[in-house]
Amino acid sequence: MKIDLDKGLLLACAAILAVLPFVASGYVLFIVNLLMVYIVLALGLHIVLGETGQFALAHIAFYGIGIYTAGIINNAWHPNFVISILVSAVVAGVLGYMLGALAIRMRDIYLALSTFAFGEAMQWVFLNWVAVTNGSNGYRMSPAQFFGFELVSDLRAYPFVVLAAGAMLGLTVYLSRSQLGSAFRAVRESDVAAQAMGVNVNRVKRIAFMISAAYAGLAGGLFTTFSSFIHPDSLGFQATVLILIMIVVGGIGSVRGAIAGAVIFGLISELLRQVLSFQEIIYGAILIVFMMFLPKGLFSGRESRRSVIAREAGGKSRVGTEAKGTKA
Repeated sequence: MKIDLDKGLLLACAAILAVLPFVASGYVLFIVNLLMVYIVLALGLHIVLGETGQFALAHIAFYGIGIYTAGIINNAWHPNFVISILVSAVVAGVLGYMLGALAIRMRDIYLALSTFAFGEAMQWVFLNWVAVTNGSNGYRMSPAQFFGFELVSDLRAYPFVVLAAGAMLGLTVYLSRSQLGSAFRAVRESDVAAQAMGVNVNRVKRIAFMISAAYAGLAGGLFTTFSSFIHPDSLGFQATVLILIMIVVGGIGSVRGAIAGAVIFGLISELLRQVLSFQEIIYGAILIVFMMFLPKGLFSGRESRRSVIAREAGGKSRVGTEAKGTKA
């Protein structure tokens, strides 16, 4: 039943996204493009935090690396944008693997602090490496190219961004159901137990960091297909908190939660664009409310209740079977 519901929701969303370019304004398409980028970002953080249980705070740094890598490639060589996006994902993934190799011996608050320090260091690079990033003046990027076709508007970029986000969603579901996904969850539950079962814990953590960073780098590359400007201030601590809240409020460990959190808070951040001074207060208040009344998030709680009901139903059926056997 749950699978059928998921398929129904996916089909409904696909139908809406297919019709949207014919009825929506350019601003609405920009918002949808941005939401697709947020979804890819949230799915990447879901892999390292929700699936593997590694509390990493460097996701926005890899997102920025993806944006600047794709932007520099577009400005210098004007290749097919698929190439620049893939290169962005590879560069971010390699750096993520290296960070994972350094952080595998850290846990909990120490891992969070070390990855947060990496994120802050990268923002310093974005702000001060003026020869490459243009520093605090921001970086302007040439339009992305697709076989000579310039993506000069949100409408032109829209189908590519939506298809890429859909592909990353499919890849995430595949990873979650694969043997690697099982290893991720084993590490999340207990390093010692996973090691006892034959899981190479350090290798799994490094792979999780690499895949998560590659998602963020690809999201950064997608951003360059419909936006021509980036400023380092938009890649700071507030953006890190926003992506983290998406995962926590949606439900840690839930793909549905990651998507729902990305959509909800992507829209909220856009609505609060005119009151920037109040954004952090509002985000903090929402997070406090969820921690108090719905600590498992929107979707993890529902999934937990389904599991409890299923276990109870299974227990009742077993009791009934045993009773029949006793009577016989």
